[in-house]
Amino acid sequence: MEPVQPPADLPRPQRGDQVRGLDFLFEALKIAPDAESAKHIENRIWALWVASGSDTANLLMSRVKAATDGKDLDLAIQLLNSVIELRPDYVEAWNRRATIYYLRKDYVRSMGDIRQVLAREPRHFGAISGLGMILQEFGDEKRALDAFRRAVAIHPHLLKLPDLIKSLTEKVEGRDI
Repeated sequence: MEPVQPPADLPRPQRGDQVRGLDFLFEALKIAPDAESAKHIENRIWALWVASGSDTANLLMSRVKAATDGKDLDLAIQLLNSVIELRPDYVEAWNRRATIYYLRKDYVRSMGDIRQVLAREPRHFGAISGLGMILQEFGDEKRALDAFRRAVAIHPHLLKLPDLIKSLTEKVEGRDI
């Protein structure tokens, strides 16, 4: 399973998103009637997370994407280090770096960055899912299951997680008789 990442084509944050903010969108996400509605809300959440509020950070993040797409993960990390130094409260820079560390199988650094993401945005379902994937890599299936359940509690329509939760539940808790 790949780490949860923002879609390539995000909507511009809507005027109401700025006023109502993430709290409103997360409540809407919990009660979304179907996967299509949830995806629309999820994209609006990602749009707010990705908005850095800095032209310089935005430029660097576009270069991070180009470096990542070009498989130059060392350059992507250097660029993200600069973004984090410039904007230490910018959640998405921490999340992207955590993802790149995960792709490099540097799980300790990835978990450190996930901690930074969750300290700033405890509802970051992408980071929580990533934490679950790392815990699963470590063989800690019980804590991985807890992380996946937490992510689905925040975003009930996350792809692939319900099946993963079902199989891990059987491994960790056994099957019902």
